Amino acid sequence: MTTVRFGLLGPVEAHLGGEPLDLGHARQRWVFAALLADANRPVPTERLVERVWAGEQPYRAHRLLASYLSRLRRTLAAADSVEIKHGPGGYVVTVEPEAVDVVRFRSVLARAREQRRPDLFDEALALWRGEAFAGLDTPWAEAMRETLGAERLSAQLDRTDLALQLGEHNAVLADAAQRAAAYPLDERIAGQLMLARYRAGRQAGALEEFDRIRRLLADEFGADPGPPLRELHQRILTTDPELSPPREAPVPRQLPAPSRWFVGRDAELADLDAVMAGGSGTVAISAIGGAGGIGKTSLALRWAHQNLTRFPDGQLYVNLRGYDPTGSPLRPESVVRHFLDAFGVAPAAVPADPERGFALYRSLAAGRRLLVVLDNARDAAQVEPLLPGSDTCTVVITSRTRLGGLGVRGAQLLDLGELADREAQELLVEHLGAARVGAEPEAVADLVRWCGGLPLAISVVASRAGANPRFRLEVLAQELRDATARLDALDAGDLATNLRAVFSWSYEALDPESARVFRLLGAAPGPDVSLAGAAAMAGLSRPRAVLRRLVGAHLLQEHVPGRYRMHDLLRLYADELVGDAERTDALRRFTDFLLHTAGAANRLLRPERQSIELTAPAWPPVPLADRRAATRWFDAEQHSLRAALESAARRGAHDDVWQLAWSVSGFHVLRGQLVEDLTAWQAGFAAARALGSREAQAITLMYLGTARTRAGSHAEALEHLRDALSLAQDEDLAADASRALGWALGQSGDFEGALHHTAAALEHYRARDNGLRQADALNTIGWYTAQLGRLGQAREYCEQALALCRKHNHHRAETVTLDSLGYIAQALGEYEVALAHYGAAVKLARETDDAYDEPVVLANLGDTHAALGDAAAARHAWNRARELFRAHGRAGDVARMDGKLASAAEE
Repeated sequence: MTTVRFGLLGPVEAHLGGEPLDLGHARQRWVFAALLADANRPVPTERLVERVWAGEQPYRAHRLLASYLSRLRRTLAAADSVEIKHGPGGYVVTVEPEAVDVVRFRSVLARAREQRRPDLFDEALALWRGEAFAGLDTPWAEAMRETLGAERLSAQLDRTDLALQLGEHNAVLADAAQRAAAYPLDERIAGQLMLARYRAGRQAGALEEFDRIRRLLADEFGADPGPPLRELHQRILTTDPELSPPREAPVPRQLPAPSRWFVGRDAELADLDAVMAGGSGTVAISAIGGAGGIGKTSLALRWAHQNLTRFPDGQLYVNLRGYDPTGSPLRPESVVRHFLDAFGVAPAAVPADPERGFALYRSLAAGRRLLVVLDNARDAAQVEPLLPGSDTCTVVITSRTRLGGLGVRGAQLLDLGELADREAQELLVEHLGAARVGAEPEAVADLVRWCGGLPLAISVVASRAGANPRFRLEVLAQELRDATARLDALDAGDLATNLRAVFSWSYEALDPESARVFRLLGAAPGPDVSLAGAAAMAGLSRPRAVLRRLVGAHLLQEHVPGRYRMHDLLRLYADELVGDAERTDALRRFTDFLLHTAGAANRLLRPERQSIELTAPAWPPVPLADRRAATRWFDAEQHSLRAALESAARRGAHDDVWQLAWSVSGFHVLRGQLVEDLTAWQAGFAAARALGSREAQAITLMYLGTARTRAGSHAEALEHLRDALSLAQDEDLAADASRALGWALGQSGDFEGALHHTAAALEHYRARDNGLRQADALNTIGWYTAQLGRLGQAREYCEQALALCRKHNHHRAETVTLDSLGYIAQALGEYEVALAHYGAAVKLARETDDAYDEPVVLANLGDTHAALGDAAAARHAWNRARELFRAHGRAGDVARMDGKLASAAEE
């Protein structure tokens, strides 16, 4: 929006975007001035006429007034924020208040008086361009000039008083003398001139000024000067020491040197700039939080040194020692004494009462453009007494604790994260030079990875490499590669550069319960943990308060709502602290929580599967209402589940391994995660074999066989499935193994074998009245019957299957059965029927998040479009199928789609 400014403190004028606006002839400008004097308030028409013409109203003054205002509307039309309207109360001009120089003058002047800031007085007085309402010769304008002139003089005198208090007597001498000549009877002006002359070494001139006004007052009024002026005269006569100019206060320059090595943090530096530019009317505060070694102090000092010119009145700095191993945190009253000394306050003048000391500090800071850096704060209570009260000041705080209390009072909370890999490499270059870093790119990539973006860790590595310039960086990379020795490698020889020691300062500040939870979460498998998972690890039904404390201490990150992660190096440190018994119990609870929740979720996704028997949970699972909730839970926890399975395999928890593989397999297939499914079942079968359980081996071999079938390894798949069938003693399990073997035989091209084994399974399912499994088997028989060319019979089987699917809400089987019916209709030349079946199948697959079956249906849909001659629709379906097949790693299917698309392009 273009800025508009209006001037009444001088000739009446307006500027739009810095360019002057033509307000018309003199009388039209007077009309606008008379209205603008009461901006945003209605002015009755009669009053407006009186202001402009006084007692000499022309004929049809109201019509002239309306004409002038109409022209002014056109002139101001380009100014979005200005509007002249007429209503029941008269005319009103709507403007931004600060757009009018009179309003701006009064606003800035009020701030100047409150904050005792010379620059604000100067800003307010600079708005004057001469006499107010210059050129207007009505009684109303003269009265306004007199009122505003008195306000201007008062501001000038207040500015002079402040200058004298600051020792700027020489700067005000000339103005004070001119005002004394202009206002010869004003005792305040005379007193200012006397004091300025006296401090400038002109005692005689000060006494002469007193004699001048004393004689004038006697001649004019027969009176003497008032007590204040007589007292000043007496103190000048006796050369009172207290009249001496105040000694110039020192300008504190306490900032330590910035770090020699600094990279990145552009966004954070911009955030700090934005706080200064905020202009909220209160002190600008930024609280930089983050874990030990993340670079909080480096960022604060880098920004401070880049912005020194913004703080000409000084910079205060203190290390509050909030997390210092060598002593206790500094008390605020001790810090204030340090700051008062920096301001030049004599030790004897420092108040003994801490509250009076804080008040004196705030008074001295008021009106100064001052930077206060409070480094390494323990908590908000330590810094709150040290915050100035003036909006001319800026405070930057660093702390390992998230100072949420300061956020409530308007501070910007800036949480500092790890460096990106590129920035971490730049930091190594800063330390070691581009040639050395560039010579070993693989070792550098490893160093960056193991340091996890922690600037202190990178600097320690660089320091060790710099101390041994002939050593290859690969030597350090090999040392860091060993997780058990990584924290030892990140030690440059003193407390400040020993990562383990730096972490310990934050850990030792925790309360016992938070410390226990920190230790346990370090042992959690996976990249992060949910709120419910953290509850299981810690054995707490309500862990949120403890987690909030750990997040506040920057020992944990809530990187998305309800999920928590720990920096890899902090995990290593936490894992060193946890006891074996603590770790075992926590992992037992966590694994049970995942296993039982995943088991329940798997039953929602694949209700047709025979359930496995789980032991009673050591920690209660998350209740899941429906299939959609189950899918969301799996999406959120899939990485934790994979890590938990791997952790259980390493620990030899064989029951957990194969049962977790069963619990997650339905989700893996639904999402098309075929590699993950195969990997899980390989681990599951190894665990079942280690247990020696015949039933567990039969189950895991059956699913391992189906996973290998999906991967295209048919020979191995059939071997696993035949072994599963021979091991299965339970009749239900044997039927499932027979059906799985039938499906796999069909996928390998043995359709008769497929029908034989699937029919045997179907007979068992009918005997058991298992409608879900009957649907699966009937569709499988129908599909392979169709492959043998018996299309009418195939359709009957698939229609029976579809009825059962819909009766039992068996959504996945319904999707693949619709696909089968589409294929049969297409083979019979019933293309419109085929399109309807395929369309319904795609819709259902998407509604149920069935990512595995969707591309199969899309590929067949494309074939039908091609048969109908709709090449564009065919290409669209094949392209989407190819995308999904590629996402699942199904290379054979991707190649098949490429072939179809290539053939279509040639036609």
